[in-house]
Amino acid sequence: RSYSVISSFLTMTDAFPVEKTRAFGKLILFGEHFVVYKVPALVGAVSAYTDCKLEYVDDKPGLEVIDNRPAVPHYKETKSAEGLEAINLTLSHLGVDYKNRGVKLTFGGDLCCASGIGASAAQVVSLARAVNIADSKSLSEDEINAAGYEGEKGYHGTPSGIDNTAATFGGLLRFQRTDDAPIFEKKTLASPIRIVYASTGITASTTKVVGDVRAKKEADEAWFANLIDQYKILVEEGQNAIEKGDLPGLGKLMDKNHELLQELTVSCKELDDLVVAARHTGALGAKMSGTGRGGLMIALTPTEAIQNAVADALEKIAPQVWKTTFA
Repeated sequence: RSYSVISSFLTMTDAFPVEKTRAFGKLILFGEHFVVYKVPALVGAVSAYTDCKLEYVDDKPGLEVIDNRPAVPHYKETKSAEGLEAINLTLSHLGVDYKNRGVKLTFGGDLCCASGIGASAAQVVSLARAVNIADSKSLSEDEINAAGYEGEKGYHGTPSGIDNTAATFGGLLRFQRTDDAPIFEKKTLASPIRIVYASTGITASTTKVVGDVRAKKEADEAWFANLIDQYKILVEEGQNAIEKGDLPGLGKLMDKNHELLQELTVSCKELDDLVVAARHTGALGAKMSGTGRGGLMIALTPTEAIQNAVADALEKIAPQVWKTTFA
């Protein structure tokens, strides 16, 4: 089946305001892997979210985690150790100690966890929001984002910062790491952008894939510098296309970005097959999105009819397919 990503207003019933803990998923339009090396990326938040309920348990020290998030098969099992580390890093950053007073966390929401959708960032950002509410900390959005970044280290080792920023702020963002705080700016779309995204059903370790890319860079700096130079031109052209509403031009640039990621060896046959199928069914462009070697791909679909046709085609070869809109 294909699914329309529509934020639900149903939350876990209790006095704790879980609706205020929502953190969004994301899809990278341009820049996965390259963004780690301080060049810009463009990312769009999806409307689906993760939320978190935090309860303190006075008579039961320790940490209890109930994970009710929807997920592709094997995602939670594959990510379990990294997820626990991420939760602990976030709690530690925010000064929460469960050795004497227990902490019970319940994660929910309608964001389906899959490699590439930013599920890990949505989880730790929602946790930061829950701590903020439970402890009446009055944290700013920047401080929530910073806590999410610390948590992301548990999943990613050296996170780019792009996922937690999208999870915190939503919308379409231009993001760039620096030696200091990351730079991000919200972008305005000339018109909404229809997207189809699909999962390969394969969950890859971001830490491992990012490490492999770093190793390839260090083995051949000139090769990597050439790819970075090509990408820098591409991302500026992509931003211009978005601002002008030039969807055909945007689609061609997405195709080119996928080719660069293939050269990085972070795509795989399953991703490439989905990308080709989307293009053959009318998508203006398609590419992998996120970690790669599994995970997600996205397709640019200019009309509702093409969006439905691409989703129908991808359903035949992908375990999960979703439709959403960047606006």
